[in-house]
Parts: sequence; structure tokens; C-alpha cells
Amino acid sequence: MRDRDFNGRPGILPAHGGGLLDLNLLRTFLAVYRAGAFTAGARTLGLSQPTVTTQIRSLESRLGRELFERLSRGVVPTPFADELAARVMEPLDALGPVSGAGTLFGGGDAEPVHLAGPAEYLTHCVMPTLAPLVGKGVRLRITFGLTDDLLDALRAGRHDLVVATLRPRGRTLASVPLGDEEFVLVAAPAWAERIGSGLATEGPAVLHGVPLVSYAEDVPIVRRYWRHVFGRRLTCSPTVTVPDLRAVKEAVVGGAGFSVLPRYLCADELLSGALVLLNEPDDPPINTGFLVQRPGASMNPHVTLVRDHLLRSVHEA
Repeated sequence: MRDRDFNGRPGILPAHGGGLLDLNLLRTFLAVYRAGAFTAGARTLGLSQPTVTTQIRSLESRLGRELFERLSRGVVPTPFADELAARVMEPLDALGPVSGAGTLFGGGDAEPVHLAGPAEYLTHCVMPTLAPLVGKGVRLRITFGLTDDLLDALRAGRHDLVVATLRPRGRTLASVPLGDEEFVLVAAPAWAERIGSGLATEGPAVLHGVPLVSYAEDVPIVRRYWRHVFGRRLTCSPTVTVPDLRAVKEAVVGGAGFSVLPRYLCADELLSGALVLLNEPDDPPINTGFLVQRPGASMNPHVTLVRDHLLRSVHEA
């Protein structure tokens, strides 16, 4: 297989000790590199995981170099693997249709893009943004869930992209900031009128006796708001809990009490007067969302299309 050497000069991609490398080994390497795990790479290729492991070990033996650092979840490419991928990716993708590799290397229809993240954020911020891509042939499979669970599923190869509420640790996943969400303290107009200006003069104690509507029993969003804005610990317990921020919003609009919500989720209600800001701090709490995927380019070109479209849309907003 003709290619260029690491300095960009035309040449042959040799095995350690002479001879040319088997294309199948290189395809297996590229599948694992792009998937970030032997299991996910095997699934992409339609091979068993032991077969993929054996082929990678054979390629490492022939090259005389280690390609992946094995971790408890997935693998991380070595610098040598990054160089090798840069050399073989384009020619292997170009050979795909000729060699019958089909969608693995660019031929045929792209597979659906599996995107996961918080239900509220994907519903209100992501799906409207991606709608134009559907008209261009992109197929989407959307999964809702909590960040930790979704990142575990991403490492296992069940998702292509995850919108996460925190930056993942370690080197098994690559992440880029997607955008910030501001949190606001809100209530229906009737409660806001009863509270009046007491929050500014008396502090959060004025909310004692006002029902709290929360996403969860441990009120993580409200606790963070109290700590960041008021500099104190939240002492009240929720009157209503519902594990969907959209339902929390509707309960508060209906007069069930007060809550803390992402501004994007209740912007229309604030504009119409269905909800009222109870507090407008100079430094509101902000949470940064991240777009996460396994290291290496995906074999599905639509994954890159969706990722780039999301990042571009956020930056243009």
C-alpha cells in the first residue's frame, strides 16, 4: 500500500522487519481507533471481540510498537497510533467502496447517529437545531438520561455523541464545551406578589413556607443556587419532586410553588409573565455543557456532520 512517510514523503507503509502490512489489520486498527474500544470496533466491523484483539496484537507485533493503552473502559491510542491513523485513514476510506467495505469506509448510506443527553436540553435546544440535517438525509437515534450513565454507554460504544452536564475525566473520551446554561429562581405571579421585595431585604428566609418544586429529592439544582447566590446551605425540603424539568416548570407555572430552572427552559414563560424572576443576582449560577465522543474520527460521516453543526450553531447563537 503506497502512502507517505511521517515526514510527508511518498513511500510504502512497511511492517517491522520488512514486507507490507495486511489491509485487514489496518482496517481493524482504524475501527478500534475511531471507536475508542475493542468491543465497539468489533461491533462496527461485524467481528468478534477476541478476533479484533488478536488482529491488533498481530499488527502491534508486525510494527514493533504498541498502538493502544488498555484501560478499564476502552482504549487510548498511543502517539504512534495517532501518526499511523493520520497516514492510513484517507487511503483506507478511499479504498472502501472498491474493497466492498460499504458504509464502513464511506460507501452506501450512513448509519444513524446515536445522540444522547438530558431530555430537557435535547428537546429544547438540540432537536430544533438538528432539524435541517434530517432533510439532508441524516438519521438520528435520540436517548435521554443522566450524564454518568450516558458516558458509560458512550464508552461501551452504544452512543456516538453525548451532551454531558460535566466534563468527563480521563483520556478515554474527548469533549468540547457546547454552551452555558444560566439558572434562575422563579415562581408564578401569585407567589411572586406574596413574596414581594422580601427576598431583597430578608434574604432566602422569606421563602420559608413557600412550597419548593424540585427535580429530585436531594434538590441538586436548588442547593447549588443557594450556595452560589446566597452563600448558605438550603434547609427546606421539596414539597413536589418530579424527574423532568419540563414538568417542574409546568407545576410552578400552575402555582405549585417556586423552583430553580435553566433560563432557556422558561424563557417564553418569563417573557409572557406566566413566571416571574424572584431574584436577579449579578453573578447567577452557570453550568457548562459538553459535547462528548470517543477519541478518533467516527467511521460514520454523519457523526462529524452532527457534531460540527451543533458546535457551529452554538457559536453563532
